[in-house]
Amino acid sequence: MKDQYVGDINDYRKYALLRALSAGGTNPIGVCWMMTPDDGGMDGGKLAYLQQPSRFRLYDSELFDILGQTASAPGRRRLKAIEDSGAIPGAIYHNDLLLDDASSRQAFMDACASEFCKIDLAFFDPDNGLEVSLRKGHKNSSKYLYLDEVADFYGAGKSLLIYQHFPRMERSAFVDRCVAGLRSAAPGTFLGAFTTAHVVFFLLLHPESPSRLAFAAMAACERWNPEFLTGRFLGCKHRPHN
Repeated sequence: MKDQYVGDINDYRKYALLRALSAGGTNPIGVCWMMTPDDGGMDGGKLAYLQQPSRFRLYDSELFDILGQTASAPGRRRLKAIEDSGAIPGAIYHNDLLLDDASSRQAFMDACASEFCKIDLAFFDPDNGLEVSLRKGHKNSSKYLYLDEVADFYGAGKSLLIYQHFPRMERSAFVDRCVAGLRSAAPGTFLGAFTTAHVVFFLLLHPESPSRLAFAAMAACERWNPEFLTGRFLGCKHRPHN
């Protein structure tokens, strides 16, 4: 995640989903920004939706107004502004800068795990999404979440929501590949996917998570029309018995 993305259309969808899963703060959420430095690129410029309130404000009017204020001036486009706004009720934020080197990354994840000890759902917001062939500790590895990290948080009893940008490849094949990796890292998870034209959010519900989180997730699947966000559950596959 970068400050330059704050308030764009994908941000709107992301926070709307988190707010729905939070259910007004009933389900405690930990937000791990996986913050990386701004790169001077053009990403994050998708703000035209804020000039179309009749089309977009109905999805979450309170959030729409918060993001309109945050994105109205470049100096306010900061993740801290989102945290201070209360956009995600009761959320805990891990907002340290994530660096590429392996030792810093381990310290980052250890601190995150400690801060998230009492939450139900951990949201990870990497620049790009799940790991590719790039090894942890190499340049630009901070843009990815690695499956061993998914396994660690899931193994601690957490449900997870993960941001994933769609690469330039066939969508269904890409989703299938991600799902296979996630099922391996989180056996027994009840897996869901919330998709837009450009990104997908993978939801991994831990079997020991409170039922109220599952109810909120199922309600979120029916909440919006496909122009905004489409949710579906992909079922649960258990470990084979030895």
